[in-house]
Amino acid sequence: MTLGGLWRGLAALAGAGSLGAVALAVALSRPGPPVQAPVAITVEEGERFAEVAADLARQGVLRHPLPLILWGRLTRQDRNVHWGEYLITRPLTPIELLARITGPPDPLHEVVVPEGRTLREVVALLAAAGFGSEESFLCILQDPRFLADEDLPPAGAEGYLFPDTYAFPLATPQERIVRTMLRRFRDVFGAELALRATHLGLTVHQAVTLASLVEAETPRPEERRLVAAVFLNRLHRGMPLQSDPTVLYGREGGDRTLTRADLRRPTPFNTYTIPGLPPGPIGNPGRASLEAAVDPAPVDYLYFVARGDGTHTFSGNLAAHNAAVAHYRHHRP
Repeated sequence: MTLGGLWRGLAALAGAGSLGAVALAVALSRPGPPVQAPVAITVEEGERFAEVAADLARQGVLRHPLPLILWGRLTRQDRNVHWGEYLITRPLTPIELLARITGPPDPLHEVVVPEGRTLREVVALLAAAGFGSEESFLCILQDPRFLADEDLPPAGAEGYLFPDTYAFPLATPQERIVRTMLRRFRDVFGAELALRATHLGLTVHQAVTLASLVEAETPRPEERRLVAAVFLNRLHRGMPLQSDPTVLYGREGGDRTLTRADLRRPTPFNTYTIPGLPPGPIGNPGRASLEAAVDPAPVDYLYFVARGDGTHTFSGNLAAHNAAVAHYRHHRP
């Protein structure tokens, strides 16, 4: 809009030459706060225009909401805002910002984060999708101040990068992407699941750790609560969990073969050599495994063995377990 058009609009609102119109004209023509790096702003679907303006101020691209609200109502552009994400690369005046959010949102780029991936695997997926380097993501995820600000364990964010399909503009800051994934985790593992964990004698961190073992042990939805029950039953009896995926956690390379020496090798995560749960998650569990960890099946199983087809046989005593192991070894292709 030209300066003349701005003044004509303000004259209709407050009377040409009035101090209020002058002040509003100055506010509408003043660029927003400095933009040190590209800012991806979000306009939520169904938001009232006043809420949009307040959100833009909170997101650091608008100095004061009121001039934008007044100008939007005067020009009736407040009805034409599109929800979505917009990338702001320089300070914009309220008039420019209104034009931006009434235009088409920036194109979004999807990244799919499957269940059970480790933190480093998730970072590699984000980098491969074009959202930044692995090093920049790891720098954020290893920053003690960031971890404390997000109320994460000092050891890191493993387990809390929720698996899902995400979509962002390519230039979205890495920290915003990470915070979105952490917020998604908190949306899923809310007060109800935290309360269930407490009833089982687990902290949230222990429940997430248990869920990561469940995720790693079985891809079958019908087995997750059974696997959770086995591990919890063993914990209550003081038995080692003896979960093979914990032995593999942290191993470099793609070799997933286990040897007897591997099972005996003492590492902080090897549940063949340490008591109880490992010190933290061994991957990032999905919703089903998180729910299973705090809602185990009401069974007395203590063992399970893979059948070779993705399913498992569960047993309540060692003799039955050994028989099942011998059976599947004998019939292994």
